[in-house]
Amino acid sequence: MDSVRTPDEAFTDLPDFPWDPSYVEVAAGDGSAATLRVAYIDAAPEGEPSGETVLLLHGEPSWSFLYRHMIRPLVAEGHRCIAPDLVGFGRSDKPTPRTEYTYQRHVDWLREALFDRLDLTGLTLVCQDWGGLLGLRLLAEHPNRFRRAVAANTFLPTGDKDPGKAFRNWREFSQSVETFSTSFIIDSGTTSELSPEVRAAYDAPFPDESYKEGARQFPMLVPATPDDPAAEPNRAAWAALRTLDVPFLCAFSDEDPITAGADAPLREQIPGAQGRPHTVITGGGHFLQEDRGPELAAVVSAFITET
Repeated sequence: MDSVRTPDEAFTDLPDFPWDPSYVEVAAGDGSAATLRVAYIDAAPEGEPSGETVLLLHGEPSWSFLYRHMIRPLVAEGHRCIAPDLVGFGRSDKPTPRTEYTYQRHVDWLREALFDRLDLTGLTLVCQDWGGLLGLRLLAEHPNRFRRAVAANTFLPTGDKDPGKAFRNWREFSQSVETFSTSFIIDSGTTSELSPEVRAAYDAPFPDESYKEGARQFPMLVPATPDDPAAEPNRAAWAALRTLDVPFLCAFSDEDPITAGADAPLREQIPGAQGRPHTVITGGGHFLQEDRGPELAAVVSAFITET
């Protein structure tokens, strides 16, 4: 499998993001002996962490930088934070061409990195956007690895329902726009205005269009029809989630048109979500970690304490 790797010098002078990356290798999944490097942030209090291990999964087209406003307060509460860069994003390797990316491969790459290589367990899942499309699959398929889960602006589609006009518009834009500007997309999905330095940090993983094959392909991998290759695995995941009593909390924002209402099936169908103090993060756009990171971190920390 061919891939590109963003040079390390692209990640210098990242604002408010002092953590050095760690790396693991995972199988490329193309039948060869090739491997891909997956980057992750491992941030913890000095000494032995007194809290839990919080898994922070980003989505499209961001990277672990998105969680910088949450890592600090969670670590201050004694928790260890693991924030991987999905394959194709951040400091992780980026396969080419786009056809190398499938939903199942993304699940497999993340599972191998987190469980086979890092052997993480006792996790508190925090997932947003594609972080949920992948994280909820992992939760359904490996529930023994998790203690609780927090879903924010995400969903687990099976293709059996219309994904909605906002998603269709986004998918059309992602395929037709000549220059796929990640910072413009993230800025458009926030209620706050990003500084030039922050926009540069979101653009850093993608020096040119050749690095954006995964980002371009992600919208096309969302199951939008019942016969999508990921539809049946996601139906199976839903069947498992409907039996799951792992504590589950929804913390969606109030200004995200793409996932508005997607919390209802999660709250209503997952047993572990019953009777929980689900919350709405006010003033947050789709990328609520950017807009209201400390507030979301406080919700996560309180949920850990309560459960």
